[in-house]
This record gives sequence, structure tokens and C-alpha cells, in this order.
Amino acid sequence: MLEKKFILGVGITSATMGEVLEYIIKGLEKNKKKYFIVTPNPEILTLANNDFSYRNILNRAKIALSDGVGVIMAGKILGRSFKARVTGVDLLEKLCQRAAEKPITVGFLGAKDKIAEKAAECLQKKYPGLKSVFAGERWPGDEIQLNKRFKIYDLRFKKKREKFINHKSYIINHPAIDILFVAFGAPKQEIWISENLDKLPVRVAIGVGGAFDYISGKVVRAPLIIRRLGFEWLFRLIIEPWRIKRQLELLEFMWLVLKEKLASKSII
Repeated sequence: MLEKKFILGVGITSATMGEVLEYIIKGLEKNKKKYFIVTPNPEILTLANNDFSYRNILNRAKIALSDGVGVIMAGKILGRSFKARVTGVDLLEKLCQRAAEKPITVGFLGAKDKIAEKAAECLQKKYPGLKSVFAGERWPGDEIQLNKRFKIYDLRFKKKREKFINHKSYIINHPAIDILFVAFGAPKQEIWISENLDKLPVRVAIGVGGAFDYISGKVVRAPLIIRRLGFEWLFRLIIEPWRIKRQLELLEFMWLVLKEKLASKSII
């Protein structure tokens, strides 16, 4: 079992990329029970701090990657350092590379404008043995469940409550998928996975946010040296200035971390 360390009430897995990969691949080979993986960054942790139900969903995940340099910094401030930063997009690519060498199937769900299909095509070209059995914006036959997740998301932000007619939800038969990458964005993807995983022919589901945009080439990723220096967020802000409002949440996140630090000192 991989170790978790808590930041703002959310357990974050302390492991290297290699350890996470081995856990997933060996688990699939041993036919372990299905589970899901989340990729908390400062924005997600700030949201979870204000939403108990969402925090519970994150804590039910078998693995919670330390995705975001802010999470790594918070760990150091709180004396809970992580072994390494493991991003969702890097895990996606590494898993596809390993899966291409084994009888492991993958699926790509989410994003718009056929980005999921483009991401799958790019990865299959890069790793010819990759067995992609599904790629699409929505899960087939699951319209009602998708609407339900939007209802929960809207309530979190106190938007107008939607009225729903009771219909029987259903899942169209689909070939089994060993690993399903879900790119609805947070918190939609985590809520959807948590509610639907037991009903899906999927063994491991992973929320990967905007990873398909990077893989497909829709969004340019920061050069490796910038990522290693921890300034990937700044690079993306430069090419997508509209993200400034989201980046301001980093200030709230750091304030919450400092409050947790001060609270722990006062207890001592």
C-alpha cells in the first residue's frame, strides 16, 4: 500500500512515478478490485477545503498524485515532504507506454472537439502496441448520469438548482477497459468517476484534467527545464492569460496551508 500524507484534510500519495506505475500495472496483472486515482493540485485542494463531500471523494481514491508544485511546497512547509511530484499528464503517457507492451486496454473520455480521439491517435502512433478501445467526449448511453454530475457541480457554486425528470439510467454494453482516463476537469471528473465506476466495465479510472489537450497538441506544454524548475504554471499563464483568476486561488491555498501550520504549532 502506498503511503499518504495529508494536506488540508486530503490524503496525498507520497511515491515516485516508478512506484505508482508498478502499483497500477501489477494490480492489473493480479486482477485486484477496481479503484480510481485523482490528481490534486492547489486549486482542487482549496475547493475540497470548502466542500466536505468533495473532500470525501478525493479521500476515497486509492492513489492521489501530488500534481502541482504548490502541493510539493505545502508538504515541505507542513513537514510532510513528498518523494516526488507526479503529474496526471506524465502518468497518462507513462502508463500508455507500459500498457503498449502488455495485454492492457485503455480508454479516453472527456474534452471537446474530438480532443479525446486526437489524444488516443497521438499515443497510438507513439506507442504502436497501445490498445485503445474507447475514445470520446461522453460515455455511451450515460446521458442521465452526466446530467447528474452537473447538478452536483452547480450546487457547489450555489447556482440555480436544476429540475430533473426521473428516468432510468443505463449503460450500453461496451468492451472492458483496464484503464479509463477521464478528462472532464475538476471537480466534475472526480464526482462522475465516484458515482459511476461500480457500474462501468472499467478496472482503474483516472481523472486527468486537461491532459488530453497536451497530448493532442492543442495546448503547448512548457519545456522540460521550466517544468523541473516548477514554473509550468507561469508558462501556461503566459500563453493563456485568462487563467489569471484560477491562479489567484494559489494565494488562498497558501493562506490555508499557513493556517494549518500555525494551528499545528499551537497544539504542540
